[in-house]
Amino acid sequence: MTAMLTAPAPRTETTAPTQPYDLGLLVLRSAVGLTMAAHGTQKLFGWFNGGGLTGTGKFFEMSGYPAGKAMAAVAGLTETLGGLALAIGLLTPLAAAALVGTLLNAIAVKWGSTFFAPKGIEYELILTLAATSLSLTGPGRYAVDRFIPTLRTHRLTFGLAAIALALVTAGAVLLVRN
Repeated sequence: MTAMLTAPAPRTETTAPTQPYDLGLLVLRSAVGLTMAAHGTQKLFGWFNGGGLTGTGKFFEMSGYPAGKAMAAVAGLTETLGGLALAIGLLTPLAAAALVGTLLNAIAVKWGSTFFAPKGIEYELILTLAATSLSLTGPGRYAVDRFIPTLRTHRLTFGLAAIALALVTAGAVLLVRN
């Protein structure tokens, strides 16, 4: 007798082996997103001992950015909205890329002192790499993106395009810095 060889059934999204992966992405998205949202509210509203728009604007001007208060508002809104969107998994590649662009500017401001926190770039670099990873991997099953038809299945091209956009916009902002 000959046995019939059949290909294994394709794995569906409801199979158990993906649950730890999806849960891990949820935890990572929440941690990075809510951390960045908190930093954004420091800039916008002065929450969590932040400088608010006025104090953060002065810091931006001292760091060589023109129109410090406007730059503080842009950074604060990007961090707050991008962080919240990342935490819930909404437009994940773009949300992560928004954070990457902001964090690249933070790294540029601190560059050259030392690697380790609090004066170095260690903290910002870890957040940048985590956001980049989320842009490339996608949000996992437990995300709002699952309800958006074109984003239901994450595509690497979405993540790569979003990171390219982050690099271009971060570079443009850095060009206006003195």
